Amino acid sequence: MLKTMLRRWIDKFERTWKYDASYMRYVLEQSPGSLFKFSMGTQAMDRTAAPMEAIVAAGVVSSLREDCGPCTQVGIDIAAANGVKPEVLRAILAGDEGAMGETAALAYRFARASLDRDMEAADPLRDEIVRRWGEKALVAIGLTLVASRMYPTLKYALGFGKTCSKVVVAGETAPFTPLAKAA
Repeated sequence: MLKTMLRRWIDKFERTWKYDASYMRYVLEQSPGSLFKFSMGTQAMDRTAAPMEAIVAAGVVSSLREDCGPCTQVGIDIAAANGVKPEVLRAILAGDEGAMGETAALAYRFARASLDRDMEAADPLRDEIVRRWGEKALVAIGLTLVASRMYPTLKYALGFGKTCSKVVVAGETAPFTPLAKAA
């Protein structure tokens, strides 16, 4: 029964987001319980605890660190479906902090500093996030950083991450550069 439920979930996810989830099907065949636990962990965060632009900026930074297209694309598509404006999404992808707006830029800088382990930069940004939106927002942004890395990391670990692709926002290709890992 679990396998059937998860297969339907994957089918719907692929249809809705036009995303190849072959790696999830592989995990399903090997260990349905593991896929269930894995997917529940990424769905558990409160996405209303911080402004959507902040959540999205953190997620895009994190997925660009791990992926060069498909996982980033599904994140962009989900953000657009949740009402994030195309110009904000394009700016986040391009790393254009001025164009992404103050809310997204704060989370963008925080995400980059956190993933780079640059605590000198991250600490004051963290304080600003808590001051503006509260501790729950910090938790939501932190969990977004983790969740946005999980699927692309799993995909590449299982050998399914082989191709880069363009990212499209509102029907137009949006330039981006995968974010280099910190040295």
